[in-house]
Amino acid sequence: MKAWAMHQNVDGSMIQLLGDPTSEVPKALGLTLDPAGPMAKLGYPRCKRVSMLIHGGKVKSLNVCEADHDPAGDDYPESSCAPSMLEHLARLAKSEL
Repeated sequence: MKAWAMHQNVDGSMIQLLGDPTSEVPKALGLTLDPAGPMAKLGYPRCKRVSMLIHGGKVKSLNVCEADHDPAGDDYPESSCAPSMLEHLARLAKSEL
């Protein structure tokens, strides 16, 4: 994860990347990606393409990219990407911060 943080230019910033090699978090949240197609390529359960905005220990926004024909969310990942999260953060800032 340190190498990925360096590659993404977030090493040493307020962003902390954490590994989860046994998929404990997606299992606990019900966000495990385990259909046969992705599993054939990935080899083990992974987390669905997801972003969460958490404030005060509460999930304020949960964005899961998936569809029946696209369980990995590769076709339309936009709802989990930074611009979408910045919109959620702006709305939160107006109402709760």
